[in-house]
Amino acid sequence: MIQAFGLTSNPRKELPPAVDDVSFEARAGCVTTLLGAPGAGKTTVLRLMLELQQGRGTTYFRGRPLHRITHPSHEVGVLLGDVPGHPARTVRGQLRMLCAAAGVPVRRADEVLEVVGLVSLRDERLGTLSRGMDRRLGLACALLTDPHTLVLDALTDGLSVRERHWLHGMLRAHANQGGTVLCTTTDPKEAARIADRIITLEQGRLVADQEAADFSRTRLRPRVAVRSPHATRLAALLTKEARTAQRSVEVVPEAGNRLSVYGSTCADIGETAFRHGILVHQLADEVGDMGPGADSTRQGEPTVRDEGCTTDGTEACTTDGSTGLGEFRETGMTGEVDGAAGQKTAGATPEDTDLPQGSATPPGLSASHGSAGQGPRTATAESTGVTSATRLAEPDVPTSRLPTATRASAASAPARPQDTRPRPFDALTSDSLPPLPPPILVRPAPSPLRPLRYELRRAGGVGTGFLTGAAVLVSSALVAVLLARVGHTPQHRLLAAWPQELPLPPAALGAGLLGAIAFGDEFRHPALAVDRGTVPRRLGLLLAKLLVAAATGLMLAFLTVGCDAEVLYLVYGRELARVPADWLALTTSWIGLVIGCAWAGVLAAGIFRSTTAGLAAVVAVPVLVVPLVQKVLEGSSVRSAAGFSLRLRELLLVEWPFGGERYLAAGARMIAQPVGGALTLSLAGLLCAYLLTTLRSRVR
Repeated sequence: MIQAFGLTSNPRKELPPAVDDVSFEARAGCVTTLLGAPGAGKTTVLRLMLELQQGRGTTYFRGRPLHRITHPSHEVGVLLGDVPGHPARTVRGQLRMLCAAAGVPVRRADEVLEVVGLVSLRDERLGTLSRGMDRRLGLACALLTDPHTLVLDALTDGLSVRERHWLHGMLRAHANQGGTVLCTTTDPKEAARIADRIITLEQGRLVADQEAADFSRTRLRPRVAVRSPHATRLAALLTKEARTAQRSVEVVPEAGNRLSVYGSTCADIGETAFRHGILVHQLADEVGDMGPGADSTRQGEPTVRDEGCTTDGTEACTTDGSTGLGEFRETGMTGEVDGAAGQKTAGATPEDTDLPQGSATPPGLSASHGSAGQGPRTATAESTGVTSATRLAEPDVPTSRLPTATRASAASAPARPQDTRPRPFDALTSDSLPPLPPPILVRPAPSPLRPLRYELRRAGGVGTGFLTGAAVLVSSALVAVLLARVGHTPQHRLLAAWPQELPLPPAALGAGLLGAIAFGDEFRHPALAVDRGTVPRRLGLLLAKLLVAAATGLMLAFLTVGCDAEVLYLVYGRELARVPADWLALTTSWIGLVIGCAWAGVLAAGIFRSTTAGLAAVVAVPVLVVPLVQKVLEGSSVRSAAGFSLRLRELLLVEWPFGGERYLAAGARMIAQPVGGALTLSLAGLLCAYLLTTLRSRVR
């Protein structure tokens, strides 16, 4: 089940918070609906529950907050908005990638495709799906890990009647299996049709928490709202007259002195009250989303209650809540709350409300939510946004009006001076107010449980990498042919298609672009971090991306040289396609350059959250960093690194296996070059910046 306590969003400059002190429960085995007009705060409530937005409050999923659950995706299936996937990815590829992220077997993708009826569309691209198919895919993503709880926002918006009925059946089937379903809607009739419990929001506040049957009876049928100190007598008279006239009239007693009359009019009820001398305080038509609590206080007007009088001038006010109005203090607000056994006044002591001292009511949970079976709160408490059990100071209640047990405890307590003057709300001290609900912190998205498998499926699921590789091979071959025609180009630069005028060869630029896409797509299509605005900065995901980028760059480097050599052989003959004498050192430098550019693209895109920024960082290495390194190293040198290979051999008492000192010396010479040194320096700086941003996000 879901238990939400005191959900409150942060204030928006001079505007009130979008959600203010919302508390409710969504029981297991039931479908619970958040109902409200657009802008009522439904989506904000879900984002606060899922820790996607900062605010205050606490939400428990089967007794644990979301950040205390080891694998949240295995407990809660979420769908907020459209499916966050690359438009070119297939339906099956999207689900398989999410299977690797969630750590579930890949066969689960085919199982949920069959459940949601998308088997025939498994090879369709996400960008070509209709609205109904997109909703089905979103439900499949939410069901992928077989979660206990489903949290769905506007699941049926823009769908046909047939699609709506199918989705309603899926939600009901999940609830019948013991799961918890929480969804939002703007249609009261749809809420009454699909839900077991309906929670109504208005302007960010909870105005009703009802069973579906009570909601249908009180909020979907036209009715007349009547308030009278003689509500019981008036109800009996209306029922008798309807029976005599053989009219279908239903009179439903509501909270305290309120009646809801169905099948009659204001004129008929007013005439009946006038003929029998019954005082009426309210007589109004209500329909649709109006209902108990939709009176003048909704516009901020204070409710002034007449303590006084019946038609014969005698007092008729009591404190038991059956027909009277209870005690009212001139504070500009009332705190009437529906209880399981009748009305309780806002200033009641813990003994009055049947709550023990030190009750473990969670912070921010108002008294109207103390029982799952309670009806909606009255508008007097809702209009001011102040709940009686948590916001008002305890007034001085005369002992004669307290129950017997309370009077006994009051008699044994030490006497204190009585102050009969009303205490205004502004006079409340910090000691008399309850503690604020705990803050809600936006936490980073969880890292994929199988990062390497996830990265392989992410990179291979779309054609971007293949198109980039093909473009690199074609452009590299053309540049090599043009360089050979012009002449005056060294053999190693000819095979790499790297003229002096270009800062980097096409293969290095392509590897850097693929590395930048590896992190850039995570921000553009956040499959791992829905609506979080960031992606996981875990070491496992970074290592997986670096490993895949290195493998891609290595493959691209060898394919480019091979393709260039083959094209040069076909066009100009064997002379231009021969292997250089120092091929080992050149190969090492070539591989280091391509892989270094790929890693620079990965790190820069992860830092700046953009593919373009990642590619710009790759180009900045030869354009900006290399001239800076050359300027630092220019001038006469006092010492040189002569004999470096010999000293490497003497470092160990035994010989290096497979001539390892030669490879180390080649790597050292590559780093000593201006481009190699600049690239190494750039990679070190980008890695430090990435680790710094990671630590900063964890501290927050």
